[in-house]
Amino acid sequence: MLGYVVVFNSKVIARHGEPAPRLCNKDPLTIKSGTYVLELFPNAKFIFMVRDGRATVHSIITRKVTITGFDLTNYRQCMKKWNSAVESMNNQCKELGPSKCLRVPYEQLVLHPREWMDKVLRFLDVRWDDSVLHHEDFINKGVKLSKVERSSDQVIKPVNMEALDKWVGHIPEDVVRDMADLAPMLSVLGYDPYANPPKYGNADDVVLHNTHEIKRNRSEWDKKAKEMFNMEWDANNNDPQIDRETSEGPNNGT
Repeated sequence: MLGYVVVFNSKVIARHGEPAPRLCNKDPLTIKSGTYVLELFPNAKFIFMVRDGRATVHSIITRKVTITGFDLTNYRQCMKKWNSAVESMNNQCKELGPSKCLRVPYEQLVLHPREWMDKVLRFLDVRWDDSVLHHEDFINKGVKLSKVERSSDQVIKPVNMEALDKWVGHIPEDVVRDMADLAPMLSVLGYDPYANPPKYGNADDVVLHNTHEIKRNRSEWDKKAKEMFNMEWDANNNDPQIDRETSEGPNNGT
């Protein structure tokens, strides 16, 4: 039976893009079945990208990312759902072991992109290339962005810190008060559930520069995003919103 499943999935993967030596699936829920996927594809490796759940939930709610079981009108319920999903993913990553699953803190990747991309590439046995630090230069030049992914408008920008603390001040006070109990996985993953705003660390100079330039030229970036995607402006969220459906997954928020 496994053989048939492997053949079926291989055909599905192969038809998703051009032939490549390595195939990537970025669905965040895949790792919930990590050990099974490893049975199907023994050479598979997993990057478990973790993020402050408060930022993830705020992004999911404000960007209206549809995820089965998440009530986008209820921060408390969404934090509980995030906690449950991430706990399952974290357990799978630990069971897979360090040779097969690398946990990458989103905030540290943003603050220190060279350090963490070096770790990622070493884990994947991929040779270092400076291009991984300049993804924005390859958009529509070999790298196509999905119009069914709500974070695509962020990917066109160089690595910056704008998304790290957007959630601060937007989560209801009673949810903030109960955060440690609602989402104990925050502490497990190294986040302080009582820190508002959080202290993720100091950014590399290049990230500080990118963030400054994006803020200084915000109108140009907004224009670029609107030209690349079918967007409508959300005045309440101060963000362009891509006008279409999205894929599922508790870590899809940006």
